Amino acid sequence: MVLDWYAPAGRLARTVLAWLLGSSGRSALAARTDHIPDQLVRQLRWVGLWCKWKEREARRHRDHYAGFLATDAAFGRAVARMKLPAHDVFFGYSYASLEMLEAERARGVFTVLDQIDPGPVHFRLVAEETARHPELAGPPASFPAAYYARLQREWELADVIVVNSEWSREAIVAEGADSAKIEILPLAYQTEGRGQGAEGRGQRAEDGGQRAEGRGQRSEIRGQRAEDRHLRVLWLGQVTVGKGIHYLLEAARQLQQEAVEFTIAGPLHIRKEVLDTAPANVRWLGQVPRSQVGELYAQADLFVFPTLSDGFGLTQLEALAHGLPVIATPNCGRIVQQGLTGFIVPPRDAKALADAILKFVRNRKLPDEMRPRCLEAVKAFSVSRYGDRLLEIVAERMA
Repeated sequence: MVLDWYAPAGRLARTVLAWLLGSSGRSALAARTDHIPDQLVRQLRWVGLWCKWKEREARRHRDHYAGFLATDAAFGRAVARMKLPAHDVFFGYSYASLEMLEAERARGVFTVLDQIDPGPVHFRLVAEETARHPELAGPPASFPAAYYARLQREWELADVIVVNSEWSREAIVAEGADSAKIEILPLAYQTEGRGQGAEGRGQRAEDGGQRAEGRGQRSEIRGQRAEDRHLRVLWLGQVTVGKGIHYLLEAARQLQQEAVEFTIAGPLHIRKEVLDTAPANVRWLGQVPRSQVGELYAQADLFVFPTLSDGFGLTQLEALAHGLPVIATPNCGRIVQQGLTGFIVPPRDAKALADAILKFVRNRKLPDEMRPRCLEAVKAFSVSRYGDRLLEIVAERMA
């Protein structure tokens, strides 16, 4: 396993790192696992540090994709120069694997590319929506042609492309990826205490959290019966145009006369004026510490994910693992079982979103009725199943 960062194991090194990085060092220190022997891990820390600096500089100049392009290529070149153990299969992530795919193809090694998102289709959808609603986050960025040209070259070189959802498959096929190469491999989720939490792409989900044990005692956690209070709806994650925040706000506006309240937690990437004009039944928390996320799930009745486009949307699994039904769109991983663990609504449809939420307002027993199925459904997305399916794909394709 080759990484641009891997946390040290030694106590002294970890203590110094924690002191140097402060609160931001927690995620850096968490970036290691006891499940992989250290001798099987190679890291490029200096490349990783340079990449962080380069991306920060690119953000400062409002040219994010130029930063991504430079750092992906730098990491790819560094890995391609390494002397690696003999191997039969290469597995790499999209955008950062081009140089290794070129080298491995020349050596006759079988290559697997993990396409982490819906690619150019996602960018275009979000850019189009941002242009339609400039009051939310300003004008859209210009299309990063060189960035996506690199991706399309990776598609050409890979023997197999694994995608995390049917939506991602449709999106990259529309952009020219060979459908015959593509396999769907959903991401995995594993609760705290049983491994590394949210796995499947090699890192924890940016908007993940801790499992709230004992959530069966709903009345005691909330202090009153569900039917005697407002329905509590939770949004947890990046607050962006692409994830459909404005459609949730419109749904909240349509439901102002109903017994429902909305909590929005996560880093804000919209203008402050949007917060100021939001309906009164919306509460904004901003970014919250991971230590508080479990309690947010415990206090909620329903999770909403009205995204325009996401490769998978790992927070759906996290919500299910906390016993919460989910309302999501089809433009992400197909996790929700219609009417059993939540509801699927069309993207860009505030009325459909409001109507789905209203089902829970009208039937206050519905969250409790769905909870056992939610807890059961998440078991199908275990880390072991992810690994088994990946091995099956490789064996079938190499045969």
